[in-house]
Amino acid sequence: MLRNFILERTNIMTPYQNIINIVAAREPSMRWDGKEELPVWQTRAREKLAELLGLQNMIPCEANLIIEWERDDYDHREIRFHYETEPGYFVPCHLWIPKGVEKPLPTVICMQGHSKGMHISMGVCKFPGEAIAGDRDFCVRAVKEGFAAIALEQRDFGECGGTEKGPQCQYPSLTNMLIGRTTIGERVWDVMRLVDLLLENEAFTSVVKSDEIYTLGNSGGGTASTYCGALETRLAGTVPSCAVSSFSASIGAMPHCACNYVPHILEYFDMSELLAMTAPRKLVVVNGAEDTIFPIKQAKEMVEIGKKAYEAAGVPDRIAHVIGDEGHRFYADIAWDALKKMN
Repeated sequence: MLRNFILERTNIMTPYQNIINIVAAREPSMRWDGKEELPVWQTRAREKLAELLGLQNMIPCEANLIIEWERDDYDHREIRFHYETEPGYFVPCHLWIPKGVEKPLPTVICMQGHSKGMHISMGVCKFPGEAIAGDRDFCVRAVKEGFAAIALEQRDFGECGGTEKGPQCQYPSLTNMLIGRTTIGERVWDVMRLVDLLLENEAFTSVVKSDEIYTLGNSGGGTASTYCGALETRLAGTVPSCAVSSFSASIGAMPHCACNYVPHILEYFDMSELLAMTAPRKLVVVNGAEDTIFPIKQAKEMVEIGKKAYEAAGVPDRIAHVIGDEGHRFYADIAWDALKKMN
C-alpha cells in the first residue's frame, strides 16, 4: 500500500506546473470585443493598467534638470543630463543630435534590455566580455536614420542599480509589491517624466519635434516600450522588440526576471490589449523567429488581436509585425524600414 502511494505521488504536479496550467487557461476580462467604442474602452483600459502598474503610488516632484556636459562627435552632438522623477531619484540620459541639423527632429527614447547599461545603446563597451551585437546600438542607428536619440538608463540597470555583472531587478521588484508598485510602472513613470521635459523644457524644445517622440527597446526595453505605448498618449509610436508574446507563453510559462511581472494583470489584459491601447499611434512589433522566451506563435496571435483596434481606428497601416530569422535580438533594418514607411 505504501509503495503504491509513493508511485502515485510521483505523478502529482509541482506547484509551479500547477500555476502554469492555471495561467494558460486564463482569459483577460477587459479584452476589447468591438462592441464598445474603441476610445471609450481605451480610457477605461488605461485607467486600470495604470492602477495595476502602481502609477498612483509614484511620488511626483520637480524635474530639476541638470545638464552635466556636452561634446561633439563625428556625426552627432552628445548631451549628458539627468532629471529627477521622484524625490532624490535621478535618471541619467544621453541625447544624441545629428550634426548639421538646426530644426526639431523626430526623437526616439532608447531602452536596453537586461544588459549592463545604456552604454550599449551608444555602441560602447564598458565591462569585460561585453560586445555590441544584435543591432543593440540603438542610438547609433537612430542618428543614421536622421533621428535624435536618447539613451535612457532604466531602473535597476547599469548606472541605476545594476553592476558590471548585470541588472539587479529582483529585490527592488519584490519590494515594490509591498506598497502596490511595480518596476515596470517605475520605468514607465520615468519615460513619462522625460516626455514632460522634452515637450516643456527649453533645453529640448528646439531639438525635439513634439509630435514625433517614440520609444524603442529590446527585451526588457521592449517590454517598457510596450507599456509606454499603451499609457503615454503623447508618444507618436513605439517599437518594442522581442517582448511581445502572450503572457501565458512567455513570462507565465518559464522563469523570467521579476521586473516583468505585474500582479493581477492577466485577470484583465494580455499583451494584445497593450497593443490595442497604442492605437492609432504607430506600432512596429519586432520578434525573432527563433526566440524561445517570447515565442513567435503567440506573438503573432497577440498582434492579430491588436490589429483589430487599428482597423477600428481607421489606420490599419500603422501597425506592423516584422520578424527576424534569428533569436532574441533587435533587427534594425526591418524595424526601421517598417517605421519609416508609416504615415
